Amino acid sequence: TTAQSCVLYAFCCFLPCRSPAMGNLIKVLGKDLENCPHFFLDFENAQPTEAETAVWNQVSAVLEEAHGILAELQSYNGAGQEIREAIQNPGDLALQEKAWNAVCPLVAKLKRFYEFSLRLENALRSLLEALTSPPYAPMQHLEREQALAKQFAEILHFTLSFDELKMTNPAIQNDFSYYRRTISRNRLNNQQLEAENEVNNEMANRMSLFYAEATPMLKTLSNATTKFVSENKTLPIEDTTDCLSTMACVCRVMLETPEYRCRFTNTDTMLFCMRVMVGVIILYDHVHPVGAFAKTSKIDMKGCIKVLKEQPSNSVEGLLNALRYTTRHLNDDSTSKQIRALLQ
Repeated sequence: TTAQSCVLYAFCCFLPCRSPAMGNLIKVLGKDLENCPHFFLDFENAQPTEAETAVWNQVSAVLEEAHGILAELQSYNGAGQEIREAIQNPGDLALQEKAWNAVCPLVAKLKRFYEFSLRLENALRSLLEALTSPPYAPMQHLEREQALAKQFAEILHFTLSFDELKMTNPAIQNDFSYYRRTISRNRLNNQQLEAENEVNNEMANRMSLFYAEATPMLKTLSNATTKFVSENKTLPIEDTTDCLSTMACVCRVMLETPEYRCRFTNTDTMLFCMRVMVGVIILYDHVHPVGAFAKTSKIDMKGCIKVLKEQPSNSVEGLLNALRYTTRHLNDDSTSKQIRALLQ
């Protein structure tokens, strides 16, 4: 309406605009004021205020490792050839040793990935505490603490990037299965291998559960978010879910609006927004009692799915699969046939 436009114009005039695109985002969000928050999340340039610094520094130390973890996973080729030769020639000790020597450093790498997931879980918890704590409402937190919101987005971006790489690399589970079989066989023969000192049986069990998941990092964050809600009984569950639905809404509007989308400097920004949007949808669906797909959901699921399906299929298929297979309520009776059809 005209009145809304006037209010929005006044609101924009008093906002410090950190990039040319941001004033435009405010305008774009204004098209849907009743259903979507009318503020931007500065994913590119947000810097921590003094109040955010302690949590920001803690999370930043974890995120600094994320790029290296992804690079290691991307270059993970596995020991498939050595394992096949060892299995086909069980009596050839040289081939057995060759396979074992190829697998051990890879398992050490898988252990680092798993241990990083635990640090990521703690970082997420710190951010959830900061972004949902009284006296501010979640929307106020996201407006006031944009550097922390940006870190939350970066965790989700890393998580979906990691899981996409893991899902397309069967060597990970094959290598780890071979490692465990070899350890078990040698234990039966009363042989202690040096590698057991680094990955003992308890650690191997935990790693096995982690890598058995199709999307292990996302599962870790979903469990952490659910645990955060259950442990903070005095905190309304809406404080957490509203934080997630607000981020999903802002990402959707940025992606579906040509006036804003054309200002992205590269395609990485588009992919970043898509991954963050999907990540917060999945977390919302795991935490909210009726999930993200119900009519009462504060997330426009049709809009979010349509935005994804408008992109090249090779860049979003992993994200659509994450919605298909890692959400909790997609197959509930309360999910409309239209939404199910969109994800088929």
